[in-house]
Amino acid sequence: MLKKSEPWYLHAILVVIILILTYVLIQVAIVEPREVIKTRKYHKIESRLRMTNLREAQILWEKKFGSFTDNLDSLVNFIKFDTTVAQVMVGTDTITGKPTNPFHTLSHGKFDPDSLFLSPRSYQRFMVMVDTSIEVDTFINRRGKITKIDSNIIIGTRYEIKSPDSDDKIGDVFIDALRNTASWE
Repeated sequence: MLKKSEPWYLHAILVVIILILTYVLIQVAIVEPREVIKTRKYHKIESRLRMTNLREAQILWEKKFGSFTDNLDSLVNFIKFDTTVAQVMVGTDTITGKPTNPFHTLSHGKFDPDSLFLSPRSYQRFMVMVDTSIEVDTFINRRGKITKIDSNIIIGTRYEIKSPDSDDKIGDVFIDALRNTASWE
């Protein structure tokens, strides 16, 4: 019994299929995971740099106004247009000669205040919160009737900056010990 040999083009097609599957396997197993890891690392570093710059802006805001702000737009406009911030950014320490600029350059090599609004991964806004409380005073006359109710909003001394994409945060609105402290430090 003689066996008929298989045609050469069948072997050629099988070799081509094996080469294509090998290429796909290398892409899926080696190349794409490296790109994913590289992208995640960039997003994490960039997000933390932006949050650190927001912390520095909150510290400068508190020095100027005596309290923190929960308005991200006001905070970024403060960085962009306030003269005291501009002086701090270009100033130098008289004793050490080091620059007094508290802001860090971002991954692309520049400091851009407009980039502080959004997280680099999802392009959602960072969440900025300040502890506030309402103090209510009630005035009662001698007959027991309420004559006046006074309310006063007190902006607190604690703030929190949260990333919309991770558990990273700076500060805490409930705990004084975590003031100006980043969760990754």
